[in-house]
This record gives sequence, C-alpha cells and structure tokens, in this order.
Amino acid sequence: MLNYVCRCWPGLLLLAASAAGALAAEPPKRVSFELEVQPILAASGCSVGACHGKSRGQNGFQLSLLSFDPDFDFAALTRHARGRRLFLAAPERSLLLQKGSALVPHGGGQRLDPAGADFATVRDWIAAGAPRRIENEPQLTGVTLTPTHVTLKPREKHQLVVTATYSDGSQRDVTARTAFQSNEPAIVAVDKGGQITAGPLPGEATLMVRYMTIISTCNVAIPVTGDVDAAQYAALPRKNFIDGLVWNKLQSQGLLPSQPCDDATFLRRAHLDVIGRLPTPGEVRSFLADARSDKRERLIDDLLARPEYVDHWAGKWADLLRPNPYRVGIKTVMAMDTWIRDSLRQNKPYDQFVREIVTAEGSTWKNGAAVVFRDRREPAELATMISQLFLGTRLDCAKCHHHPFEKWSQDDFYSFAAYFSRVGRKGTGISPPISGSEEFILVGKSVKVTHPATGAEMSPRPLYGTAPPIEEGADPRVALADWMTSDQNEYFAQTIANRLWAELMGRGLVEPVDDLRATNPPSNPALLAALGNHLREQKYDLKQLIRAICTSHVYGLSVKPEGSNVQDTKNFSRRYRTRMRAEVLADAICDITGLPEKYEAMPAESRASQLWTTRIDSLTLDTFGRPDPNQDPPCERLAEGAVTQALHLMNSKSIQGKVTSDDGIANKLAKSDCSPDQIVEELYLLCYGRLPDAAEREIGGQVFSRPETTRRQSAEDLLWALLNTPEFFFQR
Repeated sequence: MLNYVCRCWPGLLLLAASAAGALAAEPPKRVSFELEVQPILAASGCSVGACHGKSRGQNGFQLSLLSFDPDFDFAALTRHARGRRLFLAAPERSLLLQKGSALVPHGGGQRLDPAGADFATVRDWIAAGAPRRIENEPQLTGVTLTPTHVTLKPREKHQLVVTATYSDGSQRDVTARTAFQSNEPAIVAVDKGGQITAGPLPGEATLMVRYMTIISTCNVAIPVTGDVDAAQYAALPRKNFIDGLVWNKLQSQGLLPSQPCDDATFLRRAHLDVIGRLPTPGEVRSFLADARSDKRERLIDDLLARPEYVDHWAGKWADLLRPNPYRVGIKTVMAMDTWIRDSLRQNKPYDQFVREIVTAEGSTWKNGAAVVFRDRREPAELATMISQLFLGTRLDCAKCHHHPFEKWSQDDFYSFAAYFSRVGRKGTGISPPISGSEEFILVGKSVKVTHPATGAEMSPRPLYGTAPPIEEGADPRVALADWMTSDQNEYFAQTIANRLWAELMGRGLVEPVDDLRATNPPSNPALLAALGNHLREQKYDLKQLIRAICTSHVYGLSVKPEGSNVQDTKNFSRRYRTRMRAEVLADAICDITGLPEKYEAMPAESRASQLWTTRIDSLTLDTFGRPDPNQDPPCERLAEGAVTQALHLMNSKSIQGKVTSDDGIANKLAKSDCSPDQIVEELYLLCYGRLPDAAEREIGGQVFSRPETTRRQSAEDLLWALLNTPEFFFQR
C-alpha cells in the first residue's frame, strides 16, 4: 500500500524521502540533474532519436533529443505519468533505474550497469529528492578535447580525453559520458569510451565528440606507409595557388599525384565541364596540332567566352532554384529561367546575384528572382532554403530541436527566419495543380515569427557574427543580404567555391556540397579558404574562379591511379571520373549523329541545355537523372549510374533512329569518299574526342571488312558500339 501511495503521489514521495534522509547515517550525495544525470541519459543512448528522444517518445516516455532541454527532461522524469518513474523512498526500485539496468524487461536493453558509477549517480540524485538544481550549482562553460589532431599508423590505438570546464573554474573528466562518432568507421573506429583504432588502410576520418550541447572534432590521419622524398613534392608543377595547397595535403598523406592527362583528354574534359558539349573533330585536330605552351590556358579563356557557357551553367542554377511549374505557374518558371540566363550572360557578380534573390520584389512574371518567394511562402521555409543554398548550412533539424551535429538551436533557426517576416504578397496566390496567375512580392506588414516551445516572438538575428541594424520600417532582408555578402562572412564565398570545385573536379572539398560544418570538415581546409579568398579578390566573378581551377595543374591530372593514390578518393591526387550530366549526354548524342532532338514548347533545333522546365518530356533526360520537380527538394539530381541507363543507350528507339537515319552522320560518312580508316577516325573523334590507336583502327577495319554488311551498316554498327561504351558517357 505504501508503495502504491508513494508512486502515485509525488508529495508523499518527498515526505518519505525526507524521513529516510533524516534516519540515514550520511546525507545523500549532492548530484546535479543538469550536469550529471542528463549527460548519463545522453551517453547511455536513452535520449537518442531511435529511443526516447524521438518526436513522440517511446512507450509513453519522451525525453528531449540528446538531452538538449533540461526542463523538459526533468518534468518527464519527475511529474509525467504521476511521477511513477522515480521512487524517492527506495531509489534502487525507481522504474528509471530498474528498466535502465534491465532488472525488469526493457525494450532498449541494459543501458546502466547496476554496479557502475552511472547507476550510483542517478540513485544518489533520486535519494536526495531528485532536485532540479543544487545549491551554488555551476554552469557548463566549455569542453576541451585532447587531442584534436592525431596521426596514426595502421592498427594503432589512441585514447581521446574530454574535459568539461564550469563557471566556478572547476574541471572534470567527462570522457565516459561523451558520445563519439566517426564519419569513416572503416578507416578509423572509435568506441564509446573514446578509444580510437586505426584501420588497416591509409585514409582520413573526422571524429565527432559531443558532450551535452557542445560539439568538438578530432581529425585523424593514417598516412601511406613509407617515406616520400620531399624533393619530389618540391619539383611538382605549380601553375597557380591551387597546386601548392593540393601538393601540401598530398605530402601530409604520403601520396603522389598521377601524371597529367594527354591533350585530347584535357580538351574533351574542359569542353564538357565549362560549356557542356563535346569538341568537334575539327577542334580536336586543331588543338592537337597547336604547339603553343599555353594552349590549355587559351582554351579555357575561349570556352568561358562562348555562349554555350550560359546554357550549361544556367541549368545547374535552375536545379537549385527552379520550382515545380504546376505549383507556381508555367510563365513564372520561365521568368526565373530567363533571369538566371540573363545574369550569367552579364557575368553578374555572385554577391549581386544572391542579393537580388534575397531582397527580390515585384512581379513574378517580370522579376524571376522573386519566384523564390512565390514558391517558398513561410519564413521557416525560406530560412531553410537560403541558409543551405548560399551559406552551406543545413538548419532543418533546428526547426524542431537542437541540431544533433551542430551548434544550431531553435532560437538560432527562428531568429534567422524572422528576417523574412515582412515578405508580403499581392495576388491570387498559388492553387496547384494550376497556378497561372501573376503575383507581386513586396514588403508587407510584419508577421510574427514565434518560438514553438516558448511562444516568444523572435527578432531577426544572423546565425553568427554581427549583422547591420534594421532601420524602423525597413525590409529586414536588406540587412540579411548585407551580412550574407560581407567579406567577413567566409561561409558565403566558401560555399559557392565548394560547389564550383565539385562541378569541375568530380567531388567537393566538402561533401555534401551544401553541408559545411565542424563535424563535416573539408578534405583540404586551406584550399577551401584560399578559393573563397580568391573569389572575393576577384569581386565575386565566378568565371575567374572557374578559370583558376581549370588552369591549375591539378585539374589536368589523369584519371589513371598511380601507386598508392589508387586509395585516394578525396585529396585530388588524380582526376575522379564522373558521368555526363543528362542534358550534356542528350546534346552529345544529337551532335554526334547530326540530328537535333525535338522538344515540346521549344523552338526547332533547341538543345537540352536550353530547356526552361523539367516538365518538357524526355525519356533520355529522365533516365539519366534529370530532377523531378514533384520531389522535395526538387533540385535532387541523381549522379549514380543505373542498369536502366545502359539499357536505354542500347535500346532507345530515339537513339537508334538517329544512328540509322538517312540524314545521320553514319549514312553521310558511308556515302562520302572517305576510306574505312578515315570513317573510323571520324567516329572516334566525334564520340571520344581523340584519335583511335592502332588496335582500335584494326578493329574498326574489321567491322568494315565483313562481307555480310554494307558500308552504311558497318558505320552504323561502329557508331552504336561507341555510344554504348563507358568512355563515351563518362567524363575522364
């Protein structure tokens, strides 16, 4: 009966606990809920997303995710369910300890050792009456991780030590109550006690160390075994600042770069990367015959000045900005596409480009930048999009709770969202699936942005640093744009620099490219910083940054691994292969066969790179990963290969029709005076951007020497075979 009463009435529990304490020989140990109990719940996995930290808790018991909300957790333990989780009169019999130590059935298994220090700490806290705070309780002010950088040999171990510092000057070793996680567990593993174990292979990993709300990182490197003479690195070419920074990183890893690629490979690579189209046979022959030492630099300058540059890069920006036309209206999407292309045609400085988006006003039929605010209509939606796209900061998690891998809280999220509190709209709004009306974006009346937990109205505040003050009655977005594009905001320049690097080099210095954070560091921090600085020095001229990357020696490395760099996947000791972008591949097939594709809602002979909406039907584009505007986010583009892609190239009626057409290149070559060897050479130049070697010429000659096929059939067969090879649809 006493047990029932004590479980049901917290007030009687306190009386019982007081009586027990008076009879005890020693007073209960003073234990802080926030500084000792909560870290145990977090480190034991009780408050993780898979357990009681999920949005609705587990089996009626909910804790804040990763114990970020002490008040919520204290109430959950002491007040919810009529206080049944704590038994102050007999602490060991508390449901919290009984289940946590698996002394009674528990779906989460044993999380506390009944004979361990954590069990004893929680028991002492309950025995002391489960106080919310203790007298003169200090505050957690910082966490120190030792070491933050470590170099290990394969299979070597090392111990991390985490020390917490408090407002009273005291320190405590909290390693046992810290969560550890490796971003490359196959390279470097870490156990729950903070011991690092290097794997058998060279590589790098970043360990995330989280103690309560504070996150630290430790970078671990396992260099290639064996020493490389420093003179070899000193002798490597340095065409600009990029090369030296890459060589420094390779030297720290004991890696040497591959040899430079040949001229034909560089020509094809540069064409596909900069303007999204293959070089013609005439361009290949001319480049190979050019004996000038600076011909590669001249090539990049020529490509950046060509009109195809606009179409190619407009498609990349459209992926990031373009909404579903059935949601916002077809004419609206066309206005945005036109604005993007005009901006690139003017070579608009990147900071101006972003500013025009963030502060956009006016008609969604006339100002394409304003379409962002027609599509994303809530401050929270806009905060998520703008921060991720232009600052490389993913705030989605902080919308509902403290970010589990970063420092962002709900306060940070909704304060940032408050910058969009005065975005007004005039018009009929949107009404999917038909939203054909014009809408005007304007500075309207302020809409309250409130904290979902406290209900407090949030004032605009940047994520970090200091933003200009907002004048009374002014549009808060202007102050936001000033802060974002400031030279002091290094994330702004580094985010776009990382995007461009990824587009041109096969992967980003940070992957994913829009997730820059301490727990996801760049593979070469010095290089990312230098790229951002270069962009600022060039007044945010994106062409100049592209030129710097493409004229570096690193950009011209071969894809062929050499020696130990076969294991390198992120230090750019060699070129990484990437598959052609869907539009680039579709246009390449048209260019090679000499037959344009017919696209709905487009002028005759339009290219895939000129399409203004993904709603225009194309099986080829869909098969090779064109974004689906009905997905969220609509910018998701699939870069991976798939069986359907290989089957499409082999069986597509459209491609087959181009290969066998009377007006196609195969028939024209067959009718020409060219010899079989000349036809083979022309097809290799068209498809691969290079001359065939002796073995390939011999095989091509055998194709034309078959008695059962005509000259035209032989040309068609060879063309079809070349289009179905990895060398065609991969950028090498």
